[in-house]
Amino acid sequence: MSQISANSTRTISAMFDSRNDAQRAVDRLLEAGIPQANVRLVPGYENDTPVTNRSEQHKGFFSSLADLFMPDEDRYTYAEGLSRGGYMVVASDIDMAYYDRAIDILDDEGSIDLDQREQSWRSEGWTGFQTDATGSSYSLGADTMGASAATSTDRDIDSTAGFGTTNDEVIPVVNERLVVGKRDVNLGRVRVRSYLREEPVSEDVNLHEERVTLERRPVDRPLTDADAAFRDRTIEAEAHAEEAVIGKEARVTEEISLRKESTDHQETISDTVRKTEVEIEDDRSLDSERLSRR
Repeated sequence: MSQISANSTRTISAMFDSRNDAQRAVDRLLEAGIPQANVRLVPGYENDTPVTNRSEQHKGFFSSLADLFMPDEDRYTYAEGLSRGGYMVVASDIDMAYYDRAIDILDDEGSIDLDQREQSWRSEGWTGFQTDATGSSYSLGADTMGASAATSTDRDIDSTAGFGTTNDEVIPVVNERLVVGKRDVNLGRVRVRSYLREEPVSEDVNLHEERVTLERRPVDRPLTDADAAFRDRTIEAEAHAEEAVIGKEARVTEEISLRKESTDHQETISDTVRKTEVEIEDDRSLDSERLSRR
């Protein structure tokens, strides 16, 4: 889905079947922090009238995507999707910090699988992108083979006009570069939650108690002055007892905190990249070489 240009500017593109899905993806890209100038929604064929000239329709969309840094094969496929009523979302010059997030957003919002969609189109007769013998032109599909064939015939006539005419064939030498990025990965979470619960406890305490006892005992003795006979007298005694009084004291017995520690480490990423190797075989004889110099 994504394309990376030769100057390492990252361009991500995706195709959607509905405008609502495409617009939702654009809104989420902007919310993620990608500048609005870098996000583009390309609407496809939105007319209810069936397409009468698929060739012209396709050419128009193919030309409109010329400013995107992607191979012609991919641009051709996106142009086909637009001509069939799809919607294309392009995020260009993506900073590495947003690159993986942008891909996740486009996937979450229902971007279509172009490989599967191409297979479906081919089953209907679509031929896809095709280069000619010189590598400089392309076919426009099954419904425009006539126009493509005429162009090829004209080119063959020009190439045989005489010895002075040159028709160079070019083999592009392509080298892949390893681009290593970074993304944030959730490794788990530590959560500490405090709550109250009650548990029964017991404590022993010594309580003092005083009691008053009334005693009556019979006696038979002579009356003395100490007896204070025939006078009003009152004696009394108070009973006391200790009872337990409950009080509570809250004390901090432990402190729990969370602290994050950050460390950096260097990791070597190994992968394979593809490179175009060129083998040159020159079996020209010395005589033919002298003849070509004349």
